[in-house]
Amino acid sequence: MTIIYYILILGVTIFIHELGHFLFAKKAGIYIYEFSIGMGPKLFGFKRKNDETAYSIRLIPLGGYVQMAGEEVEPDQSIPIEKSMQSKTWMQRFLTIVAGCIFNFILAFILLLIIGVFYGSPNLKPYVGKIVNNSPASLTELSKGDLILKINGEKMPTIDDVSMKLALNTKGKVLVFEVLKENNKTIKYTITPKKVTKDGVVSYSVGFSFQDKTSRGIVNALKFAVVKFGSTIKTMGVVIISLVTGVIGISSLSGPVGIYNVVGESAKAGFDNILYLVAFLSINVGFLNLLPIPAFDGGRILFLIIEKIKGSKVNPKVENIIHTIGFALLMLLMIIVTIQDITRLI
Repeated sequence: MTIIYYILILGVTIFIHELGHFLFAKKAGIYIYEFSIGMGPKLFGFKRKNDETAYSIRLIPLGGYVQMAGEEVEPDQSIPIEKSMQSKTWMQRFLTIVAGCIFNFILAFILLLIIGVFYGSPNLKPYVGKIVNNSPASLTELSKGDLILKINGEKMPTIDDVSMKLALNTKGKVLVFEVLKENNKTIKYTITPKKVTKDGVVSYSVGFSFQDKTSRGIVNALKFAVVKFGSTIKTMGVVIISLVTGVIGISSLSGPVGIYNVVGESAKAGFDNILYLVAFLSINVGFLNLLPIPAFDGGRILFLIIEKIKGSKVNPKVENIIHTIGFALLMLLMIIVTIQDITRLI
């Protein structure tokens, strides 16, 4: 079942992303050679009547693509120039490129809303739950029901903010918690995290969990979807900045093998966790693809912005070569991360 869930989760996330590109490319009149879900050898495919596009499912469920005329280094002379992506207006090209990410964000928001409506909306405010015995938190007067307002002077509006702040404390620095007690008094606690080593991975623990409360109703579900979507985007931004600044390294990343393990754990926890995982991955795919990196949608958008600023198109050959190099480097990174994931399992 984990394998089935894994394929379905990746398949849905990828399909929605590529569907965004596909629909807007079709609307713009761009010639599409192939709409593929998966990579590698083709398992099966088909063509519809009066449609030039080949639709296919490929063996490896790690990616997909919409192959459009005008993306290749050498122009395809057999395709009319007016059906090439390069012949379309700036806005048509922009919408075609950005649509995949937008579709991922829409899917994620809908799934978060469904979770809130049918399973209840989890409380996202960082209320302290259980305090672990003999932990750094237990040495203070931090207690169940306290609302964490700030850590080291930084506001903590959600559980995600607190979790990320603690996770990024990779050197075990002293933390100052500002909390709102149940009697509406604000108190500060200074806590020195405890070093913990598990499976060879070093982390620093404070020693408390969060309150697990849910509320019902469509209004609460909508509020949950908005706040959770925003906090996940914010968390992704913090992670990227931390990678660039060296706060965390590549060893902190996880790839397809790591995702497989997460899928297995989520399946055991219930279908609502599967829905949340799809939403989380969909936000990740949308966010990462918007980064201004060659081979990503964000890299193509960057070239469009450069074109807008300079008033003329960037040489298509130069742009495509840069994207090809970027794709090769991306594959190298994926190989490194996958090896890391496998090593953790051994």
